[in-house]
Amino acid sequence: MPRKSDRRVALPGGLLPLVDQQQLETYYDVSDWQVLKWLREGMPEEPYAGRGRRFDLNKVRDWMAKQSDRLAATA
Repeated sequence: MPRKSDRRVALPGGLLPLVDQQQLETYYDVSDWQVLKWLREGMPEEPYAGRGRRFDLNKVRDWMAKQSDRLAATA
């Protein structure tokens, strides 16, 4: 089975397009299990007519920041 480091996919430069799940996993250096967990917790996902999922990195970053703030407030 290929390792995560063998599957690295560079993000395009310039404008931030929607990224697929594999690119999101690479960006955050997490497993597919972690992304699925984040989705169950409410991470934003963009509508997409094709197969797989697509994510807007700006929305995901905002969601991650809110999650960090929420966790810090409960600590």
